[in-house]
Amino acid sequence: MPYDSSYDLYFDEAISSWDEAIPLGNGLTGCLVWGDGMPLRFSLDRGDLWDTRPTDEILAEDYTYEELIRLVRNKDQEAILKRFDRFYMKPTPTKIPAGKLELEYRCECKNIQSRLGLSKAVAEVKLDFGEAFAVIKTFLHAADRFGAISITGNAEIPAISLKCHDYGGMESEEKKDDKSKSGVQFGSLRQLMYPAAQFVKEGLLQWFEQKTLGGVDFAVIVGQKQSGGGKAAIVYIVAASSDGPDWLEKGKRKVLDGLEQGFEKTLSSHEKWWEGFWAKSSITLPEKEFEKQWYLTNYLFGSCSRKGAPPMPLQGVWTADEDSLPPWKGDYHHDLNTQMSYWHYLKANHLEEGESFIDFLWDLIPQARSFAGEFFDAPGICLPSVMSIDGKSLGGWSMYSTNLVNQIWLCQAFDHYWKYTGNDEFLKEKAYPYFKETALCILRWLKPGPDGKLLLPLSSSPEIHDNLIEAWLTPNSNNDLSLLIYLFKTLKEMADTLQFKEHDFWEGKLKLLPELSINEKNVLMLSPDESLMESHRHLAHTMAVYPLNLLDYHSSDRDREIIDATVANLELLGKGKWIGFGFTWMAELYARQCNGEGAAYHLKLFWDNFCSQYGFNLNGDYKKRGVSTYHYRPFTLETNMCAADVLQEMLLQTYGGVIRVFPAIPCDWRREEVRFEDFRGEKGVLLSATLAKGKLEYILLKAERKADFKIENSFEAEELTVVKDTGLYKIACKKGEIFEVSLGQNEKCRISCR
Repeated sequence: MPYDSSYDLYFDEAISSWDEAIPLGNGLTGCLVWGDGMPLRFSLDRGDLWDTRPTDEILAEDYTYEELIRLVRNKDQEAILKRFDRFYMKPTPTKIPAGKLELEYRCECKNIQSRLGLSKAVAEVKLDFGEAFAVIKTFLHAADRFGAISITGNAEIPAISLKCHDYGGMESEEKKDDKSKSGVQFGSLRQLMYPAAQFVKEGLLQWFEQKTLGGVDFAVIVGQKQSGGGKAAIVYIVAASSDGPDWLEKGKRKVLDGLEQGFEKTLSSHEKWWEGFWAKSSITLPEKEFEKQWYLTNYLFGSCSRKGAPPMPLQGVWTADEDSLPPWKGDYHHDLNTQMSYWHYLKANHLEEGESFIDFLWDLIPQARSFAGEFFDAPGICLPSVMSIDGKSLGGWSMYSTNLVNQIWLCQAFDHYWKYTGNDEFLKEKAYPYFKETALCILRWLKPGPDGKLLLPLSSSPEIHDNLIEAWLTPNSNNDLSLLIYLFKTLKEMADTLQFKEHDFWEGKLKLLPELSINEKNVLMLSPDESLMESHRHLAHTMAVYPLNLLDYHSSDRDREIIDATVANLELLGKGKWIGFGFTWMAELYARQCNGEGAAYHLKLFWDNFCSQYGFNLNGDYKKRGVSTYHYRPFTLETNMCAADVLQEMLLQTYGGVIRVFPAIPCDWRREEVRFEDFRGEKGVLLSATLAKGKLEYILLKAERKADFKIENSFEAEELTVVKDTGLYKIACKKGEIFEVSLGQNEKCRISCR
């Protein structure tokens, strides 16, 4: 991304809330900048700061799938809640925040302006005190994991202090009246009962060290140099015992090294990393707000997801700064949240940043195998659908927190990575084994029904009927069945590619599954005997459309009929019970229909009504504009990433082996210029294309691997030198070849190889 100040975010008054703050991040550490100078706060977080103490309930012998089945069949709601749900409200396991660095000026600021420069990931705050002023520039180093602050101006140097969160102390008592501003209440951090933090000053450094009871101790370390005349340099780091032996001393040395290098030198190496990040892909749109939102979302993604660091949980590296446990304890939710968070990165060509999620799931295989054995009494692997950073169950609504088939949705991360890279070595060594191990666990519980078709013992559809006994639907729900079909269909495809004999086995299981439930109006149902009859936030019954791509809008008239009817039914039921992700998921469905108007409208509804000023998805219609009946504001990240995925799907679709450029853009965009560069498509190809004044000017293909590609013919021109099949161009590429499909003289299509 070349520097473009129009992408930057500006604010002309003091930021009074942490969830509207300026976000900085480097994948492991996060910082939120906010306040009015009395003080100016830097709220700090680190991705691996977790209290992982398990509750007694998950260690008990009857914490099993078999026991859950028994209670559901007995319709013993109270026993289900007691045994599998309520312990989620206990304080641990939970994500925890690190602390605060504060700059305290002694006089009231008359005017304050802030800016986030996206291209260089640098924040700037200007404080006007009347006769004096101060300019604070700050960034979190993209590679070296420390933060740097530069203070210039003629105002006095502010007092610099560290603030530790109140984790209770050993003698503290839990307060029952604490309420999170977000509207999702889990109580005070004092419940964690940690010993008091130890504060130390030593030369240029000051720090506090916080001992925890959950295995990871941490410290916030700050170093300061003053140059006189209102100038100062500050370097800080969040160090943790997970950094290895002598972690505190290493952190102190890192801060001193940062001070020695100086602000400008460290800024230069930081900017170089972001320059490389932005060079991976780009877009140009006539709707500049959409273009800006795409860059903002990729900035958030690059800030909170990096290879070598944990993948983003619900709030990424920006845990709530309100002295309470974060919304939903900042956990890893696998019934939508983690999956949506990693939908867009492949097409945006940010492979390394997205590999964080793949690596995380792969490293947790031992825990997934343990949970499959202990909870499901099964071979293979399965992770809890609501879990801590170490893969332990947190409890919660039992239909989803210990769901058997959500593990398949996690599998899709491996499938997507294989397809978008074309890396058959990854397929053989990781993707296929991960799918196969998942299938082994699920096959333990799939049994033939009266008609011989395979059924689950329990079935549900997130989050229909909330946590009531009615939420247990007649097997198989369309959500669960879609995932099962996808599992065996993909295993068959993978085995075919690898020439494994297991192909026949997976094909046999696929044939034993029932068909999707579709009612007399051609609408996808919740389950074989229930249709969706009310507005509902989770569009899980449409999984077969997106993201699983089991129904193809382009190649099957019957599939098109079902998709159109299902979307129309959702329109009829309305948006009243949706939260942020409902709007973006609906936009995904419109993109599948090639309906750019519907997709763009729902993206705009999301961005205008559910996001804070610096982009965070706040889930509810917190401005109370009547868009939804949910008016709370708990911050999570998955919908931001889903929105970016929608926009990319509007510009490029490559599923089903066909490349379609600009398949779902609004009509008025077609009259201007629309462009994307270096989007990643399936089979490991980088694609660029430009449409201007209603004409597709060119498509550029850069093949990373040998592959054949089909391109939908949108040029309205005859080409004699390429083979055509049902309106598609076919191009065979060798590794490293670059093909351009463009309009030549007399608007005839020309295909050239560079």
